[in-house]
Amino acid sequence: MQPVSPLGPDVPRPGSRVRWTSLHGSARGLAVAGLVQRAGAPVLVVTGDSPAAHRIETELGFYLDGRAELLRFPDWETLPYDQFSPHQDIVSERLDTLARLPELDSGVLVAPVATAMGRIAPRGFVSGHRFRIARGDRLDVDAFRRRLEEAGYACVSQVMEHGEYAVRGSLFDLFPMGAEAPIRIDLFDDEIESLRTFEPDSQRSAGRTDRIDLLPAREFPTSPEAVSRFRGAWRRRFEGDPSRCPMYREVTQGGWPAGIEYYLPLFFEETATLMDFLPPGAVVVLAEDVHDAARAFWADTRERYENRRHDRERPVLAPNEIFMPVEELFATLAPHPRVRLHRTGAGTGEDAGEGEGKPRGGTVAFATQAPPALPIDGRAARPIGFLQDFLAAHPGRCLVVAETPGRREVLLETLGAHGLKPEIVESWNEFIAGGAGLAMTVAELEAGACIDEPAVAVVTESQLFGARAAQRRRRRRGMRDPEGVVRDLSELRPGAPVVHEAHGVGRYVGLEVLAVGGARGEFLRIEYAGGDKLYVPVGSLHLVSRYTGIDPEAAPLHRLGSRQWERARRRAAEKVADVAAELLEVQARR
Repeated sequence: MQPVSPLGPDVPRPGSRVRWTSLHGSARGLAVAGLVQRAGAPVLVVTGDSPAAHRIETELGFYLDGRAELLRFPDWETLPYDQFSPHQDIVSERLDTLARLPELDSGVLVAPVATAMGRIAPRGFVSGHRFRIARGDRLDVDAFRRRLEEAGYACVSQVMEHGEYAVRGSLFDLFPMGAEAPIRIDLFDDEIESLRTFEPDSQRSAGRTDRIDLLPAREFPTSPEAVSRFRGAWRRRFEGDPSRCPMYREVTQGGWPAGIEYYLPLFFEETATLMDFLPPGAVVVLAEDVHDAARAFWADTRERYENRRHDRERPVLAPNEIFMPVEELFATLAPHPRVRLHRTGAGTGEDAGEGEGKPRGGTVAFATQAPPALPIDGRAARPIGFLQDFLAAHPGRCLVVAETPGRREVLLETLGAHGLKPEIVESWNEFIAGGAGLAMTVAELEAGACIDEPAVAVVTESQLFGARAAQRRRRRRGMRDPEGVVRDLSELRPGAPVVHEAHGVGRYVGLEVLAVGGARGEFLRIEYAGGDKLYVPVGSLHLVSRYTGIDPEAAPLHRLGSRQWERARRRAAEKVADVAAELLEVQARR
């Protein structure tokens, strides 16, 4: 078997099943990117779990470099039958993807297998509740508010998250699902005079736009008719008095309790699957662990169902009503041409559930090698000796990938001190189109690649710094101000502002003894904006630090469940990176 280049793999024939082997490192993403560009139809990539989905998304984003549309269908990030609802940002992205999929002629969609197994709203729901408003349109505010409320949008005093709206005189603030930023509608009488984006934190207007597309705020209808359908389906499905069930009562009263998503089938006559949103010619790519992950998820879901099915106050739907069984999942994939990824070897026999008797397209081996470790050791006689030896033996070109612009400057200085002068390029495409033998770019690429034909190597920081690079990525979330660390409860006084690592700034109220799971324990009570309360076990004191701002009494409290804290940390990190880059430039000039 003659190995082929991952730059231009053949597209599998309709109905065929092909195994791709010998795809080491990020060469897997490169081969799938080549398939996306040549398929002439959308490509669905199904991974074993969400972290694997994130890795392939990163690889595809790097190698596609904007030449094809890259969509993701994220997981709810809740466990089956949880009494929690997914974050509105997740729902927003899922609805945006579902709205765009029917119009997708090419490109790629990435989804974890557990997410692909879920039963979702039919195509008609998303398209039927999608509408557009534009500058110059006439807008009946009262009718528009009713339409938003029927679509699940919440009226608030200040818009901060997806699915919220606020009316302030002639200004109508709205955060549409699927949008990157909220929109401020400026009305002149009943005419839309302007549409402007604004920052949720500062509420300051930013750019302008001519129109906005509106999607429903939830993945199920929230109209009075939908509530009536839900109530009738509940009474038919569950025995007993429904008025004893808090879930039923709250929906009847117009509320949407946490965990309502696991009753989604009760809002529809029929549900759909992710494959229903893709055209018949779509190509399916399966990661090598997809079957095992699907079976494990199904077993876990059935176990959670058995543990909860006897609760009369919160009855639950059977697993096959919310998710597709493993056999049904792969039956929906059977009509599509499929690619099964394997790191090494030719695979193992027939894959259970993958469609016995279907025509097969054989095995394709790719001309790639495992990316070598090239550790940089500042104490060695030749600090970058491994990299220098690799470049001397490598017959082709090499692209070094730094994680951030600041890291790129550090690497340029390190390599330059030992005689290596990489050419800076903006992207993978620019490197391939150019003629530089050694180049450097910026991307959050975790794994490198070593391609035989054409002879090209991609070297990442994990190859140069090993575990330290991965630890640095993990520390981005965990680093705290040493002056703010709380080592003992005596350091906290009631009313003092504190910072929780995951939830942001609140005020410490005091200690409370609570019974949880039949056991009593001490908890720190922290209050947030809007009166929300968070109880932190004393054993998790390391997650709480003192607020170290200039005026503790004026500390800006965050809202629980919002993205304020995440956005504040992201902006701070960006500013730190900018300052670090400036300092490096000054030092380089000196």
